[in-house]
Amino acid sequence: MMTAAWLRLDLRRRWRSLLVLALLVALATATVLTAVAGARRGASAMDRLQDATAPATLLVAPVTPGFDWTPVRELPEVEALGLVAHTGYEIDGRPAPGSFMLPPADTGTMRALERPVVLEGRLADPARADQVVVTPAFTRTYDKGVGDTVALGLYSPEQVDTGQVPGGVRIGLLGGDVWLLTYPQQAAAVEAGLEPDSGAPAAGPVVSATIVGVVRSPLFGDELDSPGVLVPSAGLYAAYRPNLLGTRGLAAVSALVRLAGGEDAIPAFRAGLARVTGRADITVHDLAGPARAVGDTLRFEATALYVLAGTATVAAAFLIGGAISRHVIAARAGLRVLSAVGMTPGQVARAAAAGPAIAAAAGTVLGVAGAVVASRWFPVGSALFHEPAPGFDVDAVVLLPGLLGFPLLVTIAAAGVVAAGWSARRPARTRTSGVTRAASRAGLPMALVLGTRFALEPGTARTAGPVRPALVGAVVGVTGVLAALTFAAAARDAAENPARFGVVHQVEAWVGFDRGAFAPADDVFPALAEVPGVRGVNGIRGQLGEAGGAQLTVLSFSPVGEPLGYLVAAGRMPAGADEVLISRSAADALSLRMGDALPLAGTAGEADLTVVGIGVLGPGFGRAALVSAAAYEALFDGAFLYEYAEIGLEPGVEPETIIPRLAEAAPDQSYGVRPFEFDSPAELRLMRSVPIALGGFVAALAAGAVGHAVVTAVRRRRREVAVLRALGMTPRQSRVAVTTQSVVLALVGLAFGVPLGIALGRTVWRSVAHAMQAHYLPPAVWREVALVALLSLLTAGLLALWPSRRAATMRVGHVLRAE
Repeated sequence: MMTAAWLRLDLRRRWRSLLVLALLVALATATVLTAVAGARRGASAMDRLQDATAPATLLVAPVTPGFDWTPVRELPEVEALGLVAHTGYEIDGRPAPGSFMLPPADTGTMRALERPVVLEGRLADPARADQVVVTPAFTRTYDKGVGDTVALGLYSPEQVDTGQVPGGVRIGLLGGDVWLLTYPQQAAAVEAGLEPDSGAPAAGPVVSATIVGVVRSPLFGDELDSPGVLVPSAGLYAAYRPNLLGTRGLAAVSALVRLAGGEDAIPAFRAGLARVTGRADITVHDLAGPARAVGDTLRFEATALYVLAGTATVAAAFLIGGAISRHVIAARAGLRVLSAVGMTPGQVARAAAAGPAIAAAAGTVLGVAGAVVASRWFPVGSALFHEPAPGFDVDAVVLLPGLLGFPLLVTIAAAGVVAAGWSARRPARTRTSGVTRAASRAGLPMALVLGTRFALEPGTARTAGPVRPALVGAVVGVTGVLAALTFAAAARDAAENPARFGVVHQVEAWVGFDRGAFAPADDVFPALAEVPGVRGVNGIRGQLGEAGGAQLTVLSFSPVGEPLGYLVAAGRMPAGADEVLISRSAADALSLRMGDALPLAGTAGEADLTVVGIGVLGPGFGRAALVSAAAYEALFDGAFLYEYAEIGLEPGVEPETIIPRLAEAAPDQSYGVRPFEFDSPAELRLMRSVPIALGGFVAALAAGAVGHAVVTAVRRRRREVAVLRALGMTPRQSRVAVTTQSVVLALVGLAFGVPLGIALGRTVWRSVAHAMQAHYLPPAVWREVALVALLSLLTAGLLALWPSRRAATMRVGHVLRAE
């Protein structure tokens, strides 16, 4: 009865403070639950998308005209197979290299496998040539949606036969282009005096197609900076087959394959594929591995939201804890009177906690509702492109514990404040700091010693301040900011330096493809190396081999002139016929280290090679092995999937100015020269912003902790300051003492946070660089350290302005009389 009576009185007298407490709880609850639920949703986006879409496991690309897929369909590992044509099309009268998707050549694709989730509208009718579906980014880029029409410009059969069609298609899941043109198409182009993939405008019919749906799947999806993708129906292939395969059928058809055993069945499928086709050199693009890598990226990004949730929780603890403390302390006097007339300590605790508990319950309900509303804008980052069900989301796993837990925590905190009030009557032992004693013995001015003591010594129970939270906050703040800047500096260096990804050239000259040569490399490559402005030429032949059940790209490295050395992370380049350098991805996939044996099988033989180096060989190679020319001949007997020259230029030489001279270097030979443009991974640009945002939140938390400690010290230790002022300490010395406290906290943060921040930033970047197959290089961050030190000290001075003014203008007599 006494508790209920006190509660009614408390609600009438202090409803404003309880309302403020409820709003603080609502804000904290909404922020924390939104961040946690958003992190969970983003981290699981790719997994949920795969569960909903029956995604393809592989893209099998023979790049061979007239390939027979019947025996492949009958392999026991194959659960579903869908064909796609290797010819593109224009969109609304212009080339769209980043927006066209290979046209389905049967009804298996988008039905039996890679069945996308429909975000709006429906799937295209496979019997209609005039229906298409698009991804969300396409609707933004082209400002068209469901019900609008697009013009699909098809190429003429003659253009398809002579390779006057797009030579590659961007597959976002693979992180690069897939080559489309067959060797017969390129040979026909050379014979006709044309350049394959010349960018010629489409000369075939124009199909007016209606957008009937907006879809998403792992393969038919968007990526950062993507213009979006358009996918025709299978009806386009059925109605316009000559415009996709050519009159002579020289264009290729690839297959999306879903394996019954998933990724684990890939080695068995590849063995079966080689058995039924008689070829071991068919390109098999693994789609499951990149999807798993995307999931890892999403989980990395989700970590940022978890840290944000933790930061918000700590900040809420300060804000809500202070509000609870003020409310309970204000009520303590009345409760002390009631305890004198029979109210037990348990009743006192319940009475003190009842008001905050009710406010917390109301605020929590409001906060949970806010988290549900905020879910409309989640997930964020890369997960946005893989979310299968965008819109509102109710995550009961997160929201229900928050709904029950926040009021309970507030109630416990209120009861704890009451208990602390009773225990505060007992004297506490005062702890001193060794730094303060050293400063005093060194004869430093009294104001500096006093400020150091305020920063490092909590004081007695009656005047105790939040010293430890302030010290931890300062260290965490410097650590977080410097770690973010270290990571950002490393990511910026990688984004601006293609060599970090193994790219050592700026121009390519192609002389052969798919076992066919347009020109002899021995005649062309030396001529290219003699062109002024060329730094060096790497002659590259590539073919597909097998090792440990995995498909590897085997490269033969033949430098002409000055070699453009690849980025060797460990060991050296191969020299003998029994040596090999492998890419990082191959080393990870096959669990290989320096000195290990690598049994490698080619189309013409096998070899037992020794790993003498691990390097970064360029993003286009994937799992690759670099061998000497002698080893390559033993494995493949001169056969190749492609042969080209990597041409490195002298500093200051632009590809556009030197390409005409390179094209005329061997006038009697037919070869293609084109610039090589490297785009750093889009995820890298996004990852640069995530740590910066986190660093900002952590810095705000640190500033709050330090500012709270300084203000609290001035308030709780006003009697001590007043006594010193009465004994002769000037207002200026009071200002210096408070400023010293803030600066000492900043210096402690710098002393511990600088090495921790550098180590943390480098550690995170090392793991990210390894995952992205980039070379790890410790970034030089002395500028960042100087910037953090300057900003820390400046912030400390700013945080001390108002409390130091209060200390300097203190009414000494009033404080001493009140005490």
